[in-house]
Amino acid sequence: MTENLTRRQVTFGPADMADHLSRLRQAAPELHSCVDPQRARTWAHELARSGHIEDDFADDTDGGRGTSYLRAQARNLSARAQGIGHLLSLVPAGTQRRPAVVVDVLGGDGLVRRVANARNLTGLSVLTCDASPYMVRAAWAADCPALVQRADRMLVRDGCVDAVLVAYGSHHIAPEDRAELVHEAYRVLRPGGVLLLHDFLVGSPMDTWFRDVVHPYSRTGHAFDHFTREEISGYLTKAGFEWAEVSDMADPYVATAATAREAELEVGRYLLDMYGLTEIARLHPADADHHTIERAKAIFRQERADGSLETARVEYDGSAGTWKCTVPRVAVLGVGRKAD
Repeated sequence: MTENLTRRQVTFGPADMADHLSRLRQAAPELHSCVDPQRARTWAHELARSGHIEDDFADDTDGGRGTSYLRAQARNLSARAQGIGHLLSLVPAGTQRRPAVVVDVLGGDGLVRRVANARNLTGLSVLTCDASPYMVRAAWAADCPALVQRADRMLVRDGCVDAVLVAYGSHHIAPEDRAELVHEAYRVLRPGGVLLLHDFLVGSPMDTWFRDVVHPYSRTGHAFDHFTREEISGYLTKAGFEWAEVSDMADPYVATAATAREAELEVGRYLLDMYGLTEIARLHPADADHHTIERAKAIFRQERADGSLETARVEYDGSAGTWKCTVPRVAVLGVGRKAD
Protein backbone atom coordinates (compact mmCIF):
# COMPACT_ATOMS: atom_id res chain seq x y z
CA MET A 1 0.00 0.00 0.00
CA THR A 2 1.51 3.32 -1.07
CA GLU A 3 0.86 6.52 0.85
CA ASN A 4 1.05 10.07 -0.49
CA LEU A 5 2.57 12.43 2.08
CA THR A 6 0.50 15.43 0.99
CA ARG A 7 -3.06 16.29 1.98
CA ARG A 8 -3.52 13.10 4.03
CA GLN A 9 -3.99 11.07 0.84
CA VAL A 10 -3.44 7.31 0.67
CA THR A 11 -3.96 4.83 -2.14
CA PHE A 12 -5.73 1.50 -1.92
CA GLY A 13 -6.42 -0.99 -4.67
CA PRO A 14 -7.29 -4.58 -5.66
CA ALA A 15 -4.05 -6.08 -4.37
CA ASP A 16 -4.61 -4.51 -0.95
CA MET A 17 -8.19 -5.76 -0.85
CA ALA A 18 -7.12 -9.26 -1.87
CA ASP A 19 -4.56 -9.28 0.93
CA HIS A 20 -7.16 -8.24 3.52
CA LEU A 21 -9.65 -10.83 2.31
CA SER A 22 -6.99 -13.56 2.42
CA ARG A 23 -6.08 -12.62 5.98
CA LEU A 24 -9.76 -12.51 6.90
CA ARG A 25 -10.32 -16.02 5.50
CA GLN A 26 -7.52 -17.38 7.67
CA ALA A 27 -8.24 -15.41 10.85
CA ALA A 28 -12.04 -15.44 10.93
CA PRO A 29 -13.69 -17.67 8.31
CA GLU A 30 -17.16 -16.93 9.74
CA LEU A 31 -16.61 -13.24 9.01
CA HIS A 32 -15.01 -13.88 5.63
CA SER A 33 -18.11 -15.83 4.59
CA CYS A 34 -20.18 -12.67 5.13
CA VAL A 35 -18.18 -10.63 2.61
CA ASP A 36 -19.44 -10.36 -0.96
CA PRO A 37 -16.22 -10.81 -3.00
CA GLN A 38 -17.66 -9.16 -6.10
CA ARG A 39 -18.64 -6.04 -4.17
CA ALA A 40 -15.18 -5.97 -2.59
CA ARG A 41 -13.34 -6.34 -5.90
CA THR A 42 -15.50 -3.76 -7.66
CA TRP A 43 -15.00 -1.18 -4.94
CA ALA A 44 -11.24 -1.80 -4.77
CA HIS A 45 -10.97 -1.19 -8.52
CA GLU A 46 -12.97 2.04 -8.16
CA LEU A 47 -10.65 3.20 -5.39
CA ALA A 48 -7.60 2.44 -7.53
CA ARG A 49 -9.04 4.42 -10.45
CA SER A 50 -9.83 7.39 -8.18
CA GLY A 51 -6.14 7.66 -7.34
CA HIS A 52 -6.37 8.36 -3.60
CA ILE A 53 -8.39 8.35 -0.41
CA GLU A 54 -8.53 11.51 1.69
CA ASP A 55 -7.73 10.13 5.13
CA ASP A 56 -7.96 12.32 8.24
CA PHE A 57 -6.94 9.27 10.27
CA ALA A 58 -3.70 8.68 8.41
CA ASP A 59 -0.39 8.59 10.24
CA ASP A 60 0.40 11.87 12.05
CA THR A 61 3.56 12.20 9.99
CA ASP A 62 1.40 12.14 6.85
CA GLY A 63 -0.82 15.02 8.01
CA GLY A 64 -3.55 12.95 9.67
CA ARG A 65 -4.24 12.37 13.34
CA GLY A 66 -4.19 8.61 13.31
CA THR A 67 -1.03 8.10 15.39
CA SER A 68 -2.25 10.20 18.29
CA TYR A 69 -5.69 8.55 18.08
CA LEU A 70 -4.09 5.11 18.42
CA ARG A 71 -1.96 6.37 21.30
CA ALA A 72 -5.10 7.47 23.15
CA GLN A 73 -6.74 4.03 22.82
CA ALA A 74 -3.55 2.23 23.85
CA ARG A 75 -3.18 4.44 26.91
CA ASN A 76 -6.76 4.00 28.09
CA LEU A 77 -8.77 1.16 26.56
CA SER A 78 -11.56 1.74 29.10
CA ALA A 79 -12.08 5.46 28.44
CA ARG A 80 -15.33 4.84 26.51
CA ALA A 81 -16.00 1.25 27.64
CA GLN A 82 -19.25 2.07 29.45
CA GLY A 83 -20.93 3.31 26.28
CA ILE A 84 -19.45 0.53 24.15
CA GLY A 85 -20.64 -2.06 26.65
CA HIS A 86 -24.18 -0.71 26.49
CA LEU A 87 -24.20 -0.79 22.69
CA LEU A 88 -22.98 -4.39 22.62
CA SER A 89 -25.63 -5.40 25.15
CA LEU A 90 -28.25 -4.57 22.50
CA VAL A 91 -26.87 -7.03 19.93
CA PRO A 92 -29.21 -10.03 19.45
CA ALA A 93 -27.80 -13.17 21.05
CA GLY A 94 -26.07 -15.72 18.88
CA THR A 95 -26.73 -19.45 19.01
CA GLN A 96 -24.78 -22.45 20.27
CA ARG A 97 -23.66 -23.06 16.71
CA ARG A 98 -22.46 -19.54 15.92
CA PRO A 99 -21.77 -16.23 17.66
CA ALA A 100 -23.67 -13.06 16.78
CA VAL A 101 -21.94 -11.30 13.88
CA VAL A 102 -21.48 -7.55 14.28
CA VAL A 103 -20.27 -5.22 11.54
CA ASP A 104 -18.57 -2.29 13.28
CA VAL A 105 -18.86 0.20 10.44
CA LEU A 106 -16.66 2.95 11.94
CA GLY A 107 -14.37 0.54 13.75
CA GLY A 108 -11.06 2.41 13.60
CA ASP A 109 -8.33 0.25 15.14
CA GLY A 110 -10.79 -2.32 16.53
CA LEU A 111 -11.62 -0.62 19.82
CA VAL A 112 -15.11 -2.15 20.04
CA ARG A 113 -13.81 -5.67 19.45
CA ARG A 114 -11.01 -5.14 21.97
CA VAL A 115 -13.46 -3.90 24.61
CA ALA A 116 -15.68 -6.92 23.91
CA ASN A 117 -12.67 -9.21 24.37
CA ALA A 118 -11.66 -7.44 27.59
CA ARG A 119 -15.19 -8.00 28.92
CA ASN A 120 -15.16 -11.67 27.82
CA LEU A 121 -18.15 -11.23 25.52
CA THR A 122 -17.52 -14.54 23.80
CA GLY A 123 -20.88 -14.65 22.03
CA LEU A 124 -19.88 -11.91 19.58
CA SER A 125 -17.83 -11.94 16.40
CA VAL A 126 -16.96 -8.38 15.38
CA LEU A 127 -15.80 -7.37 11.91
CA THR A 128 -13.96 -4.06 12.20
CA CYS A 129 -14.50 -1.85 9.16
CA ASP A 130 -13.19 1.62 8.39
CA ALA A 131 -12.62 3.87 5.39
CA SER A 132 -9.07 4.59 6.61
CA PRO A 133 -6.46 2.09 5.42
CA TYR A 134 -4.19 3.23 8.25
CA MET A 135 -6.83 2.39 10.85
CA VAL A 136 -7.50 -1.01 9.26
CA ARG A 137 -3.79 -1.85 9.32
CA ALA A 138 -3.73 -0.89 13.00
CA ALA A 139 -6.75 -3.13 13.64
CA TRP A 140 -4.98 -6.10 12.05
CA ALA A 141 -1.89 -5.32 14.15
CA ALA A 142 -4.14 -5.59 17.23
CA ASP A 143 -5.45 -9.00 16.04
CA CYS A 144 -8.82 -7.56 15.02
CA PRO A 145 -10.09 -8.91 11.67
CA ALA A 146 -10.72 -5.83 9.56
CA LEU A 147 -11.74 -4.54 6.16
CA VAL A 148 -11.43 -1.21 4.35
CA GLN A 149 -15.02 -0.17 3.63
CA ARG A 150 -17.11 2.98 3.38
CA ALA A 151 -20.04 3.26 5.78
CA ASP A 152 -22.52 3.77 2.94
CA ARG A 153 -20.92 1.16 0.68
CA MET A 154 -20.90 -2.08 2.67
CA LEU A 155 -19.08 -5.04 1.19
CA VAL A 156 -21.21 -7.59 3.06
CA ARG A 157 -23.73 -10.01 1.56
CA ASP A 158 -27.48 -9.50 1.90
CA GLY A 159 -29.05 -10.73 5.15
CA CYS A 160 -25.99 -12.26 6.80
CA VAL A 161 -25.20 -10.28 10.00
CA ASP A 162 -26.94 -9.85 13.34
CA ALA A 163 -26.04 -6.23 14.02
CA VAL A 164 -24.63 -3.19 12.28
CA LEU A 165 -22.96 -0.75 14.64
CA VAL A 166 -22.45 2.84 13.46
CA ALA A 167 -20.85 4.67 16.37
CA TYR A 168 -18.04 7.01 17.41
CA GLY A 169 -17.81 9.05 14.25
CA SER A 170 -21.25 8.87 12.62
CA HIS A 171 -21.18 12.64 12.08
CA HIS A 172 -18.25 12.08 9.67
CA ILE A 173 -20.77 10.56 7.24
CA ALA A 174 -21.98 13.34 4.95
CA PRO A 175 -25.71 14.16 5.40
CA GLU A 176 -26.39 13.24 1.77
CA ASP A 177 -24.98 9.73 2.38
CA ARG A 178 -26.73 8.94 5.67
CA ALA A 179 -29.97 7.57 4.24
CA GLU A 180 -27.96 5.21 2.02
CA LEU A 181 -25.98 4.06 5.06
CA VAL A 182 -29.21 3.08 6.85
CA HIS A 183 -30.57 1.34 3.73
CA GLU A 184 -27.29 -0.58 3.42
CA ALA A 185 -27.54 -1.64 7.06
CA TYR A 186 -31.07 -2.91 6.45
CA ARG A 187 -29.86 -4.87 3.42
CA VAL A 188 -27.09 -6.75 5.23
CA LEU A 189 -29.05 -7.57 8.41
CA ARG A 190 -30.58 -10.97 9.03
CA PRO A 191 -34.28 -11.09 9.97
CA GLY A 192 -34.45 -9.89 13.57
CA GLY A 193 -31.12 -8.08 13.26
CA VAL A 194 -30.54 -4.57 14.59
CA LEU A 195 -28.95 -1.35 13.44
CA LEU A 196 -27.38 0.70 16.25
CA LEU A 197 -26.87 4.28 15.04
CA HIS A 198 -25.06 6.32 17.69
CA ASP A 199 -23.97 9.94 17.66
CA PHE A 200 -24.46 13.25 19.51
CA LEU A 201 -27.23 15.76 18.97
CA VAL A 202 -26.94 19.13 17.31
CA GLY A 203 -26.47 21.66 20.11
CA SER A 204 -25.26 19.09 22.64
CA PRO A 205 -22.09 19.58 24.74
CA MET A 206 -20.31 17.18 22.36
CA ASP A 207 -21.31 19.36 19.42
CA THR A 208 -19.88 22.36 21.31
CA TRP A 209 -16.67 20.46 22.08
CA PHE A 210 -16.12 19.66 18.42
CA ARG A 211 -16.95 23.22 17.30
CA ASP A 212 -15.05 25.19 19.95
CA VAL A 213 -12.13 22.89 20.71
CA VAL A 214 -11.53 20.14 18.15
CA HIS A 215 -12.13 22.16 14.99
CA PRO A 216 -9.84 25.10 15.84
CA TYR A 217 -7.13 23.11 17.67
CA SER A 218 -6.91 19.79 15.80
CA ARG A 219 -4.49 19.35 12.90
CA THR A 220 -7.30 18.08 10.63
CA GLY A 221 -10.15 20.35 11.77
CA HIS A 222 -13.60 18.98 12.46
CA ALA A 223 -16.38 20.70 10.50
CA PHE A 224 -19.08 18.01 10.52
CA ASP A 225 -22.83 18.13 11.02
CA HIS A 226 -24.28 16.21 13.95
CA PHE A 227 -27.71 14.55 14.03
CA THR A 228 -31.20 15.46 15.21
CA ARG A 229 -33.64 12.97 16.71
CA GLU A 230 -36.06 13.55 13.84
CA GLU A 231 -33.33 12.88 11.30
CA ILE A 232 -32.41 9.52 12.84
CA SER A 233 -36.05 8.49 13.23
CA GLY A 234 -36.74 9.39 9.61
CA TYR A 235 -33.85 7.29 8.30
CA LEU A 236 -34.97 4.24 10.27
CA THR A 237 -38.60 4.53 9.18
CA LYS A 238 -37.83 5.07 5.50
CA ALA A 239 -35.41 2.14 5.40
CA GLY A 240 -38.22 -0.22 6.42
CA PHE A 241 -37.33 -1.25 9.96
CA GLU A 242 -40.27 -2.96 11.63
CA TRP A 243 -39.47 -1.39 15.02
CA ALA A 244 -37.45 1.77 15.66
CA GLU A 245 -36.62 3.86 18.69
CA VAL A 246 -34.48 6.94 19.35
CA SER A 247 -33.31 7.51 22.92
CA ASP A 248 -30.48 8.94 25.02
CA MET A 249 -27.64 6.90 26.49
CA ALA A 250 -24.86 7.70 28.93
CA ASP A 251 -21.44 7.52 27.27
CA PRO A 252 -18.86 9.16 29.57
CA TYR A 253 -15.11 9.50 29.34
CA VAL A 254 -13.45 7.68 32.26
CA ALA A 255 -9.89 7.41 33.57
CA THR A 256 -8.34 6.06 36.76
CA ALA A 257 -5.11 6.94 38.55
CA ALA A 258 -3.40 6.90 41.93
CA THR A 259 -4.58 10.41 42.86
CA ALA A 260 -7.63 12.53 42.10
CA ARG A 261 -5.65 15.10 40.14
CA GLU A 262 -3.81 12.44 38.15
CA ALA A 263 -7.14 10.89 37.19
CA GLU A 264 -8.35 14.25 35.85
CA LEU A 265 -5.12 14.73 33.92
CA GLU A 266 -5.44 11.23 32.45
CA VAL A 267 -8.77 12.24 30.89
CA GLY A 268 -7.11 15.43 29.63
CA ARG A 269 -4.28 13.46 28.05
CA TYR A 270 -6.77 11.04 26.49
CA LEU A 271 -8.77 13.87 24.90
CA LEU A 272 -5.61 15.63 23.74
CA ASP A 273 -4.46 12.52 21.86
CA MET A 274 -7.89 11.25 20.87
CA TYR A 275 -8.72 14.39 18.91
CA GLY A 276 -5.19 15.31 17.85
CA LEU A 277 -5.27 18.71 19.58
CA THR A 278 -1.84 19.74 18.38
CA GLU A 279 -2.51 23.47 18.72
CA ILE A 280 -3.30 23.10 22.41
CA ALA A 281 -0.06 21.15 22.82
CA ARG A 282 1.83 23.92 21.01
CA LEU A 283 0.23 26.77 22.96
CA HIS A 284 0.50 25.02 26.35
CA PRO A 285 3.59 22.78 26.10
CA ALA A 286 4.02 22.40 29.86
CA ASP A 287 0.43 21.65 30.81
CA ALA A 288 -1.58 20.73 27.72
CA ASP A 289 -3.38 17.91 29.51
CA HIS A 290 -4.41 20.29 32.31
CA HIS A 291 -5.66 22.87 29.81
CA THR A 292 -7.63 20.20 27.91
CA ILE A 293 -9.39 18.73 30.95
CA GLU A 294 -10.34 22.21 32.17
CA ARG A 295 -11.93 22.98 28.79
CA ALA A 296 -13.74 19.64 28.92
CA LYS A 297 -15.03 20.25 32.45
CA ALA A 298 -16.44 23.61 31.37
CA ILE A 299 -18.22 22.14 28.31
CA PHE A 300 -19.47 18.70 29.43
CA ARG A 301 -22.23 19.74 31.80
CA GLN A 302 -25.34 17.62 31.24
CA GLU A 303 -28.76 18.70 32.45
CA ARG A 304 -30.62 15.97 34.34
CA ALA A 305 -34.38 15.38 34.16
CA ASP A 306 -34.88 17.29 37.41
CA GLY A 307 -33.08 20.36 36.04
CA SER A 308 -29.86 19.86 37.99
CA LEU A 309 -26.48 19.67 36.25
CA GLU A 310 -24.27 16.62 36.03
CA THR A 311 -20.64 17.72 35.87
CA ALA A 312 -17.24 16.04 35.87
CA ARG A 313 -16.59 14.18 39.11
CA VAL A 314 -13.70 12.39 40.79
CA GLU A 315 -14.39 9.49 43.16
CA TYR A 316 -12.23 7.15 45.19
CA ASP A 317 -12.65 3.42 44.57
CA GLY A 318 -11.69 1.77 47.83
CA SER A 319 -11.79 -1.76 46.42
CA ALA A 320 -9.27 -0.88 43.71
CA GLY A 321 -7.35 1.73 45.67
CA THR A 322 -7.59 4.21 42.78
CA TRP A 323 -9.31 7.47 41.90
CA LYS A 324 -11.72 7.63 38.96
CA CYS A 325 -12.51 10.73 36.93
CA THR A 326 -15.77 10.67 34.97
CA VAL A 327 -16.62 13.34 32.40
CA PRO A 328 -20.33 12.98 31.50
CA ARG A 329 -21.56 12.69 27.94
CA VAL A 330 -25.02 11.84 26.67
CA ALA A 331 -25.24 10.28 23.22
CA VAL A 332 -28.30 9.77 21.05
CA LEU A 333 -28.99 6.21 19.89
CA GLY A 334 -31.28 5.09 17.11
CA VAL A 335 -32.14 1.39 17.16
CA GLY A 336 -33.85 -0.23 14.18
CA ARG A 337 -34.95 -3.87 14.25
CA LYS A 338 -35.57 -5.80 11.04
CA ALA A 339 -38.69 -7.97 10.93
CA ASP A 340 -38.23 -11.67 11.69
